[in-house]
Amino acid sequence: MAPGLRDRIVLIDKATFPRDKICAGAIGARADRLLETIGVHIPVPSVATAGFQVSARCGTLTTRLPGRPIARVVRRIDYDAALLDQVREQGVEVRDGVALETLERRATGVELSTTKGALSARAVVGADGVGSTVRRSIGLPRGRYHAQAVEVDTPWAQTDRDRDLLCFDIVDDGLVGYAWDFPTRVDGASRVCRGVYRLTRGAPEPHLGAPRAEAARVDIAERLAQRLRASGIDPTGLHFRRYAERGLAWHEPCAVSRVVLVGEAAGIDPVLGEGIAQAIFYGKTAAEYLATCAERGDYRFGDYRAAVMRSPVGRDLRIRAAMVRFIYGPRRPLAERWVVGSHHLAVAGISYFSGRRVPRKRLWGAAVDLAAAAWPPWR
Repeated sequence: MAPGLRDRIVLIDKATFPRDKICAGAIGARADRLLETIGVHIPVPSVATAGFQVSARCGTLTTRLPGRPIARVVRRIDYDAALLDQVREQGVEVRDGVALETLERRATGVELSTTKGALSARAVVGADGVGSTVRRSIGLPRGRYHAQAVEVDTPWAQTDRDRDLLCFDIVDDGLVGYAWDFPTRVDGASRVCRGVYRLTRGAPEPHLGAPRAEAARVDIAERLAQRLRASGIDPTGLHFRRYAERGLAWHEPCAVSRVVLVGEAAGIDPVLGEGIAQAIFYGKTAAEYLATCAERGDYRFGDYRAAVMRSPVGRDLRIRAAMVRFIYGPRRPLAERWVVGSHHLAVAGISYFSGRRVPRKRLWGAAVDLAAAAWPPWR
């Protein structure tokens, strides 16, 4: 926790914990490492993973890193409740089962109306997700990038060969997105979380010349059902879970006087929809920023967006937003060749995801591999 904020925080959440949350649950090890720097460890049941597997029309690339796991897959009902317990232990007042109804900014503070009465605050942090009441209350637009996802937990199939990998499938024609298969645990049993992600707002022109109207008609639940059948799994009777996500575009505002946004309320990765690690890094950035503002007694927050963009999470999100057109636009075939053809890119990406130093030679190698993918010898 940032200095100066310990005795000034009240956390309200409309849910009562423990509560489940729809999420594939893959947490890059960089998030756990960041929490460890402030003495926080979340020891919940999880599945450790050692690498990625990415499949495309032009092939499959499997990459593992030796040493510590690159990520773990958790169930949010366990993880979020354990994290909230850690927050309580730090002396933060937690009021769950309290929903925000209205928010009014004034010169001297913020007045909040909740389902359990009124609250007054010097400043408010909106960390209330894609449907953020705080964001709507301060008049910010819904944002450029929105996505939909659908997921389901299944037993392992005969086609599942590696149980220690995060598997991504970018083969689907006409889908501005990808499919995933992550190892997980459900009520103590080994399972696979399978899902499909689609960028629905802010998507570039469809790849492969597919008409935009055709791409918009893609039914991600049916795509997921097709993938299950291809793996020998009958989707009948399975519980498909749908949810929405908001991606961050670098030029969009994420604060007004007295109010800042973090996590998906502000926006996360629009390419893959990764959110847990980014939300934790948002928290570090916002805590340090708010501690400085509190010391100065200045709650205008005019430079909050700039502070976010200078931070590790801001640099990460700017790169990912810049990659949307490359990954999902007319050059997607090139992107696919690069992603499944560059071991250098894979090692660099996994190293970053797991919080390890990214070898410079891997970045140079990835650039060379991109050039090779753009101008293959048979052209």
